[in-house]
Amino acid sequence: MLSTSTIACAHDHERPELNGWYESSRSGKGPCCDSSDAKRVEDADWENQGGHYRVRIDGEWVDVPMEAVVDGPNRAGRTMVWPYYKDGHPKARCFLPGSMN
Repeated sequence: MLSTSTIACAHDHERPELNGWYESSRSGKGPCCDSSDAKRVEDADWENQGGHYRVRIDGEWVDVPMEAVVDGPNRAGRTMVWPYYKDGHPKARCFLPGSMN
């Protein structure tokens, strides 16, 4: 199954007023905005079950550790994940839940 997430620059070129917010976003794993790109995640590609998140990255469902969840309001409104790869599998370094519509 193909993931419907799309690559997005860490900064939204349509909303430059959010650049500072992106740069200051952090999870328990550290800063989210570094040289890596965030991926925008469609509603069908993430879920929350009892406060535990899972997200589909590159077609693979990944459990999001609590320390990867970004605290605070999501000013962008969209669900985003900053992935990294370990042993060929995606992991979530930062996860910013949006509102499921």
